[in-house]
Amino acid sequence: MSLLFKNVKQLIFDIDQFIETVEQGVLVFKEGVVNYIEGEKTSFSDKIQQIDKLEADADKLQRKIDDKFYRYSILPQNVGDIEEMLDKLDEIIDISKDNLYQFEAELPFIPKELKSEFIRLTEISTEAALAVFPASRSFFREPLKVKDMLSKVYFYERETDKIAINIKRKLFHEMNDLRLSQKMHLRYFTLHIETVSDKAETLADLLSILALKMSI
Repeated sequence: MSLLFKNVKQLIFDIDQFIETVEQGVLVFKEGVVNYIEGEKTSFSDKIQQIDKLEADADKLQRKIDDKFYRYSILPQNVGDIEEMLDKLDEIIDISKDNLYQFEAELPFIPKELKSEFIRLTEISTEAALAVFPASRSFFREPLKVKDMLSKVYFYERETDKIAINIKRKLFHEMNDLRLSQKMHLRYFTLHIETVSDKAETLADLLSILALKMSI
């Protein structure tokens, strides 16, 4: 029994480390987008390297966690649900990395009139993700508290949608000096940034269901 307790304790530690790595990836994504918008090329390149490493570290940790679940038969009745949750967490850092690479590859031109709005969009979209991580940690310790912790995720996701719509309206209704191709390109990057909050919302929906199952 003591060995099982030790294995469970170590597993929870590894999961906490995994969540922290994903969280760091989201923060690097936010800083990287701001670096790009502000024209800070060296800092932006550093963020690309950082998110590469963090995403690779997250993948290694996830494989390590999966291995422990099956090697030590920990929580066999819940392993499928927990692995689904970890997959949704991994999607957040994956999309953050992919989106940052889209900026590096496509070099979107962001007019000065939209810089503050794109920065605000990035900040609020990442806030949705940052709000889901505490709930993910509580899932293993106090599942009954998880649902109440998710309200911020939904709030920031809705705010992200509002800011994105305002950017699109400004692009297509006011900025007549831009070509249609430029407008479409910026709309595309608006959607990229929104996906971070969308992934957080998807995880929040899953956590709400799984926490209820764990508490029954």
